[in-house]
Amino acid sequence: MIEKWIRNEISLKRWRRFKTQRRAVIATWTILTLSFFSLTAEFWANSKPIVMKYRGEIYFPVAKRYHPSVFGVTGESITNYRALQLSEDDWVKWPLVHWDPFENNSKVDTFPSPPSTDNWFGTDDRGRDVLTRLLYGFRYSMGYAVLTWISCSIVGMILGAFMGYAGGWPDLLGQRVIEIMESMPQLLLLITIISIFQASLWLLILFTTIFGWIGVSLYFRGEFLKLRKREFIEAAHALGSSRAKVIFGHILPNSLTPWITMSPFMISGGISGLAALDFLGFGLPAPTPSWGELLDQAYKNFTIAWWLAVFPSAALFVTLVMSNLIGEAIRDAMDPRK
Repeated sequence: MIEKWIRNEISLKRWRRFKTQRRAVIATWTILTLSFFSLTAEFWANSKPIVMKYRGEIYFPVAKRYHPSVFGVTGESITNYRALQLSEDDWVKWPLVHWDPFENNSKVDTFPSPPSTDNWFGTDDRGRDVLTRLLYGFRYSMGYAVLTWISCSIVGMILGAFMGYAGGWPDLLGQRVIEIMESMPQLLLLITIISIFQASLWLLILFTTIFGWIGVSLYFRGEFLKLRKREFIEAAHALGSSRAKVIFGHILPNSLTPWITMSPFMISGGISGLAALDFLGFGLPAPTPSWGELLDQAYKNFTIAWWLAVFPSAALFVTLVMSNLIGEAIRDAMDPRK
C-alpha cells in the first residue's frame, strides 16, 4: 500500500511538472485537436451530406450507404448527391469541405490547380482536394506511427527484459544478434522487402517492427541489468515472490521511465518515416491519402504547384514539432534530478 502511494505521489508530481511547461500543453491540445478532426474527417470533408431530408424522409449518407434507387435514380450504382433534384421542402446539410479524398474536381481547367473557393488548398495532379487528403492522411500517419510504436515496444520490452533478467549466454547471444541487425542497411532492406510484397498499412507496420524493436530492447535490457541485483529485488526473492511477480510487479514498473521518455520521439519518427517511404513510392498503396505522396507530387511539379509543397510540408512540420515538444516536456518531467 505504501509503495503504491509513493508511486502515485511521484506520478502526480511528474504530471504537475509537465503541466508547468505551457508549450507542451499547447502541443498536446494541438495533437488531440488534429486527431479529433482527422478521425471524424467524414463529417468535415466528404462528398456525401451529413444529413438530408428528401421527399419527407431523413437520411444520413455520411454514416450509411444508400443505393441510388432509394432516391428514384436508375441505371447507377453510386448515388451522386449533388445531382439529386430537391424540392422546396427538401434540405441538405453538407460538410464544410465538399470533397472526399478520392474525388477529382472536373470543373478546373488544369491539374494540379491552385487554391480557390472550391478547393481551399488547391488540387493535386489528379484533381483531388489537397485539404481533404491532408485531413485524411493525418489518421494514416498517426495510426501507422502509434501502431508501430506499440508493436516495437512490446517486442523490444519482451526481448530486452529477457536478456537483462536472464543474463549469461541468453544476453550474450541476444547482443550478438542485435549487433548483426544494427550493421545491416535497414532502410534499404525495408524498401527491398516492401517492393517484393504489395504494400499495405499492416505490412508496413510488420516490416518496420522487424528492425524497430532494437532500440527499445536496449533500454529495457539496461534497466533490467541494473535493477535485478538491487536490494528491493533481493528482498522480494527472499520473501518467496515468484519470478513473474518480481519481473512484472517490481522490475518492469521501475523500468518504464526511459521508454515513456522516448515514446513521443518514436511516434514522431514513425510519422516522418512513413512520409519518407511514401515520398519514395514504397509506402501506402495508391490512392490512400498520404503526406509523403503529396510531397512527391510537389517535387515533380515544383515550378507550377507551390501549394503541393507548402501545405503538406506545413502539416508535417507542425505535427513533428508538436510531438517533439511533448517529448521534451515528458523527458524533463521524468528527470529524477528535478
